[in-house]
Amino acid sequence: MATATRAPSSAGAEWRNWVGDQRCRPAQVLAPRSREELAAAVAATAAAGRRMKVAGSGHSFTEAALTDDTMVRVEALDRVLEADAETGLVKVEAGIVLSALNEALARHGLALPNLGDIDRQTLAGAISTGTHGTGAGLRNISAQVEGIELVTADGERRELTAETDPDGLAAARVGIGALGAIYSVTLRAVPAFVLHRIDAPRPLDDVLGSFHELAAENDHFEFFVFPYTRTALTLRRNRTDLGSAPRTRFQRFLSDTVLENTVGDLALRFGRRFPDLIPRLTGLAARVMSQAEQRDASYRLFANERRIRFTEMEYALPREAGPEALSRVLDWIRANRFPVAMPIECRVVAPDDALISPSHERASTYIAVHQYQGMEFRPYFEGVEAIFAEYDGRPHWGKRHTLDAEELARRYPRFGDFLAVRDRLDPDRAFANDYTERVLGP
Repeated sequence: MATATRAPSSAGAEWRNWVGDQRCRPAQVLAPRSREELAAAVAATAAAGRRMKVAGSGHSFTEAALTDDTMVRVEALDRVLEADAETGLVKVEAGIVLSALNEALARHGLALPNLGDIDRQTLAGAISTGTHGTGAGLRNISAQVEGIELVTADGERRELTAETDPDGLAAARVGIGALGAIYSVTLRAVPAFVLHRIDAPRPLDDVLGSFHELAAENDHFEFFVFPYTRTALTLRRNRTDLGSAPRTRFQRFLSDTVLENTVGDLALRFGRRFPDLIPRLTGLAARVMSQAEQRDASYRLFANERRIRFTEMEYALPREAGPEALSRVLDWIRANRFPVAMPIECRVVAPDDALISPSHERASTYIAVHQYQGMEFRPYFEGVEAIFAEYDGRPHWGKRHTLDAEELARRYPRFGDFLAVRDRLDPDRAFANDYTERVLGP
């Protein structure tokens, strides 16, 4: 029987997420390099009566991957197993990082129809948390999943498809790591395409007033707004038949590295040191927004370079509630004079049918709030969360929230169906931790 390779880190070494605010010290860390090694690692851990959590790139803001028992690292499971350019079906190991997946798809003349603005996550982590992009007619990444190869605690491989186990697939597509260890994912891709991206500042009142029209007129529409300002930076991405006109290496360096990350981080550090000046800083940031235009391969214009460290909360609200809820969040910040220097992000997503997807059977507006590293975020997030509760908001599974299983069951129509799948696939809770017990129950 194959045995999983131990990860280079020694037992008891600290694991951190990408921000560094979620930490744990697993008693053992395993790093399987094949399906057989993954199955052996899972089976041996469960047989020993131990719990395990599967971790990828650590890009979640939640405690979903934390464990003081066994951590299974899947980054070595990063191969493309099958790719059919004619059907668009691609089977890949679950530990592949989105940036590498995008490059591999491009070599086959394929692309994913929609992506988020970060490409550092593993595919398993991205789909398990309901990661999404933006587009009124486009669903989240997990909606492109046609099949999942899941290893359960007994070491058995389960093929989850719409034909073999429809409820199992609908659960595992957004499964928050509570059902088993994902070995492979079969995705339905589309022919590669070029996007025309236009970034342009506009008065916030105009954007909110025409929000639904802007969402309908563009393939991908989103905007950012800094607290204490009334200017929004709109991002419009649309498919084009024109060829690529990518930025030069120097232009990318100047915009992404120097201005957005280096200068932006310095401004945020200054705001953390002098919080009373934050309204002036955000006002300055709004005034220096300028129009920019690009044409490039789709995956290059979805993802942004993110080096600034922060924590985040994001909720999916009914589509029509977006403008009002966002206005109330900005009013709350101003009324409480809360020191928030980072922008609020607003996106739209089409409904899907994953059992606990935040956009389950509901066209959604996603609103994300951020707080810079080292600054108090809890009163801010809890105040915003109370606003979102009035709209039956559902939390993004990769972002911070305070809800428990009792409250989540009220907000997800098929929450009970998800729990039934969990009882079937992981009856002994080998893949549980404190987080899953809070959000799903024991």
